[in-house]
Amino acid sequence: MKEGHLTPDDLAARLRVPKKTIYKMNSDGTGPVYMRIGKYVRYREVDVRVWEDTRYVRQGAS
Repeated sequence: MKEGHLTPDDLAARLRVPKKTIYKMNSDGTGPVYMRIGKYVRYREVDVRVWEDTRYVRQGAS
């Protein structure tokens, strides 16, 4: 299976958030890991899935 890369626009659409939120997460270090290629930012799909899996919240867990 071929893995692809997402642009900030792609990631914003996937998460249904404004692109500004994606750049804020990059700045804060709270988003998925990313790579820079010159002035361009890209996210590996596998890294995005791993990051998404860490975002689940279990209600009532102590």
